[in-house]
Amino acid sequence: MSLEISPNSASVPDPDAALRDRLVDAVAAEAAFEGWTRTAIAAAARQLELPVGEADRLFPGGAMQILSFASERADLRTVEDMEKEGIANLKIRDRIKSAVRIRLERHSGEREAARRALATLSLPFNGGLALKLLYRTVDAMWYAAGDTSTDFNFYTKRATLAGVYSATLLYWLSDRSPGSEASWAFLDRRIDDVMRIEKLKSRVRSWTGGTTLRAARR
Repeated sequence: MSLEISPNSASVPDPDAALRDRLVDAVAAEAAFEGWTRTAIAAAARQLELPVGEADRLFPGGAMQILSFASERADLRTVEDMEKEGIANLKIRDRIKSAVRIRLERHSGEREAARRALATLSLPFNGGLALKLLYRTVDAMWYAAGDTSTDFNFYTKRATLAGVYSATLLYWLSDRSPGSEASWAFLDRRIDDVMRIEKLKSRVRSWTGGTTLRAARR
């Protein structure tokens, strides 16, 4: 799986990497008030005292490219944090729980900016980008969790996690409980639901397999 951060390949040193990060952080701060717009980019550029046209040079795709960059950078940082914390020793359920929590708690930024980002990505003409970023996020989480599946499970795992992550994100955006504890309890319940469904599917497969085998013997 590729975890490269656009617009430049991770294999090629980016001389503007530090400035690009600073601009993204500044735009994210402004986005809490202005949304992910050219107005936010202009305000961020003024704050950083960038030369005229520098923001456009760094991100010629404008606000959507900056938003994409921020999301992919958060994915990469989530993977790095998971690896640092040695989640490989945890049960798979706890690995995924850690992935979602780390992504939201450490790398989703200020909640209002995240809420504005979600609202922007919910617009019909941004639907393709929204799905692309969501897929990259859940794919990164499974990658860090040690998933090596290549069969149909590869896709079902990502679809299932996309549902869990999206639901928890929406809950987290409105959560005002101390330490977001209500969000993590909500996440626990969603994972419990998934585990129950997986157990049921396993039982159905075993029943179907048994029926098929008996029919074949007749």
